[in-house]
Amino acid sequence: MKDIYERRGVSSSKEDVHKAVSKLYKGIFPGAFCKILPDFFGGDETRCIVLHGDGAGTKSSLAYAYWRETGDISVFKGIAQDALVMNLDDLLCVGITTEPIIYSSTIGRNKNLIPGEVIAAVIDGNEEFCNNLFPYGITMHLGGGETADVGDLVRTLIVDATMVVSAKREDIIVPNIQAGDVIVGLSSLGESKYENVKNSSMGSNGLTSGRHDMFSKIVGQKYPETYDPLMDESLVYCGSHNLTDPSPLAGFDYGKLVLSPTRTYAPIFVSLFKQIKKTDVHAIIHCSGGGQTKVLGFLNENVKIIKDNLYPTPVLFSEIQKASNTSWREMYKNFNMGHRMEVYCSRDIAYSVMSVASQFNVDARIVGKCVNRNSENALTIIKDLDMYEY
Repeated sequence: MKDIYERRGVSSSKEDVHKAVSKLYKGIFPGAFCKILPDFFGGDETRCIVLHGDGAGTKSSLAYAYWRETGDISVFKGIAQDALVMNLDDLLCVGITTEPIIYSSTIGRNKNLIPGEVIAAVIDGNEEFCNNLFPYGITMHLGGGETADVGDLVRTLIVDATMVVSAKREDIIVPNIQAGDVIVGLSSLGESKYENVKNSSMGSNGLTSGRHDMFSKIVGQKYPETYDPLMDESLVYCGSHNLTDPSPLAGFDYGKLVLSPTRTYAPIFVSLFKQIKKTDVHAIIHCSGGGQTKVLGFLNENVKIIKDNLYPTPVLFSEIQKASNTSWREMYKNFNMGHRMEVYCSRDIAYSVMSVASQFNVDARIVGKCVNRNSENALTIIKDLDMYEY
C-alpha cells in the first residue's frame, strides 16, 4: 500500500523522475550532489559551472492561506528565503561557499488571487535574505527572473529559483563516504547568530503532508484553492488546528510553526573551510527530499549508515505525527526530523565542524556512523527503542 505522502500525489524518492532523466548527461562529476558542467563559457579546464534549480514547493500554498487569514504579507518573504536556501544549501554540498552566485527567480501565480503586493514581498524577501548573508562572505546577485500569470495551471502561487556558479574543479566535493566516518548533524531548530527569529525546524520538504495533517477541514473549506481537488477527500486538511491557534513551541502559532523559513547553513561552511580543507570532508548531505534517508542516493555499495544518536524530535514533527498517526518510519523519509545538514568525515574533523557550528549558535552533534555493509539494508535509524531499516 502506498504511504500517505504518495497518496497525496507527491513522492520523497521521485523514482519516476529519476528514471526520466537517467539517460541524460551526468556532468563531469556524476556522483556530485549538484550537476557540474565543464566551463562552457571560458573553456578553462581547471574550472567548472555548477547549475541548480529548486523551490519552496507547496509551502507557498500555506503562506497564501495564512496571509488571507491574518493579513500578514511578511510570510511571503519567508517563501522567498525557502526557494533560495533550497538551492544555496544544495550548492554547499558540492563545496560552493564564497564563490559569487548568480540567481534567477521564477514566480508562477494565479493573478486573480495573487496581487502585485505579494510579488513585491517575494522580491523584497530575496533582497533581504541576500543582504543578510553578505557580511558572512556569501554573495548572491539577481540575474533576472520571470513572473508568469498562469492561473490555468497554478492555483495560488509557486516560487522557484535557479543558481549558477563558476568554481574551481579542485574545490568540488564529490561524496566518498567511507566505513569509519562519523556523521555530524547540524540542527534545524533554534535561533542561529544569523537568523532574526527562532526556527521551528521546518524546511521546504514534506509540506503537502505537513499542512494537511496539521490543519483542520475549516482551512480547506475557506481556501479550497490551496489543494488539489483530485486528492482523496479523507486526506484533505484532516488535522485539528486552525492557522492561528497557539502551538506548544513558544512564540509560534500553528501557521508560523509550519511556515518557519528554511535555515541556511552557508555561514557555518564559509567559516569551516577557512579552518579545514575541503578534502577533509567526505560528503555533505542536505536532508531535503527524502529526509533522513536522503543519503541513500550517495552511498558506496560497501558502506552502511547507522544513525543512532539523533536529536530529540522537535515539537513540529511530533505534532505532525500525532495528528496524522503517520508511522515513524515514514516520518524519517519525509522530514528532516531535527537536522537538515550532515557532514561525513573522520572523528577529528567532526570536532572542528561542531566547534564552528557552536560559534553560530547552531547545535551540532555526531548523529551516527558509517560501517562496512554486510546486509541488504543500507541505512538503519535507531531512535529510543525502535529501529527502522531502509
